[in-house]
Amino acid sequence: MSWSMRESSRATREVSSNGIVRRMVNLPRSIVGGFSRVMSHGIGRIGIGGRRDQNPIPNFPLQPLQDPLNAPEEWTFLSVYEQQYGSTHPLFYSCQFMEALKIAEDEHKFMFMYLHSPQHPFTPSFCWGTLGSDLVVQFLDANFVCWGALADRGEGSQMAVTLQPASFPCCAVIAPAAGNSIAVLQQMEGPISPAELVEILQRTVEEQGLAFGNSRAKEEETARGKAMEEERKRAKAKEEEKLRADRQLREEQDASYLSALKIDKEKEKLNSLLPERKFQKPADSSSKANYEKLRQNPSQKQFGKSKEVSTVIETANGSKDSQATQILIRFPNGERKEQSFSCSDKIQSVYRYIDSLGLPGVGNYRLISSFPRRVYSVDQMGITLKDAGLHPKATLFLELL
Repeated sequence: MSWSMRESSRATREVSSNGIVRRMVNLPRSIVGGFSRVMSHGIGRIGIGGRRDQNPIPNFPLQPLQDPLNAPEEWTFLSVYEQQYGSTHPLFYSCQFMEALKIAEDEHKFMFMYLHSPQHPFTPSFCWGTLGSDLVVQFLDANFVCWGALADRGEGSQMAVTLQPASFPCCAVIAPAAGNSIAVLQQMEGPISPAELVEILQRTVEEQGLAFGNSRAKEEETARGKAMEEERKRAKAKEEEKLRADRQLREEQDASYLSALKIDKEKEKLNSLLPERKFQKPADSSSKANYEKLRQNPSQKQFGKSKEVSTVIETANGSKDSQATQILIRFPNGERKEQSFSCSDKIQSVYRYIDSLGLPGVGNYRLISSFPRRVYSVDQMGITLKDAGLHPKATLFLELL
């Protein structure tokens, strides 16, 4: 059966739902397990034919081995091939299969795999005429990561069992897949001319490359979407934490305000009884000398009584003065100061009063009312207490900056 007939029959069997011609193949455990062992020593990328990258494996023989079959497995294919067909060929990486697959994935390329069967009658013409063609060499070096192995030894034998070729030489275009699998995008068997091989590879890159590129783009888009979603969740959690902290602060300030308001009401109730006690004090005085003095001098008594009553009336009127504003100032250390101002006084008067106290540790600060919450800073210095909503009573919190 010619190669074109084999390709046609295989394409019919292997076309997937999205029109991509490929089949999934599970890799042998020995190949997958060998990769983890090699990774611990680093991946050496070496091509045959005297071409190497920046990380060569030490002590690599530059001359063909005298006994290639006894060489390390990574170099066996290299030495056997070049002893018979020379160094004009694509750049095959002299490493294990999984290493070459990882290189292809990192470089966003497909892998071109060649299984070499030295005894097969089609092998010499394929190696000399096709793999030795400048057209094939240049095309493969530019677009693929190439890997070769002997079909009857080591990993080459395992891949031959996995792909089950009906004839040799056998080539395949391979892409990484999820898990311990690979996607066989194209499998070519038997003799192929250079032009035919390049045409097949070119078509595979155009058709399959677009699909795999879209798949990779979708994966990257999904990863970006997940990252953005995580960022949104973190921002939302941060905002919720800030709202909880603000709500807790408002609740604490409201509780402090209500506590201060209760104390102020108790003081006001106490002060309402003060004029009556002042008025009764002269009648209940225990000072006999003062009592006799008042009796001996009625005019002085009357004058003194008038003066006392006047004082009581002034005090009573002062406590009910509609122009007075009582400001309770709470400090960060828990200390409180209460001061009376006129409702026409400005916010600046409260700042001046606090500055006059000379309290230690009080430098830059601002005043805040808790309910409703409002900040009285430099911009509000010229507002009167009445216009600021602090009349007739208010509690201000001093917040250090």
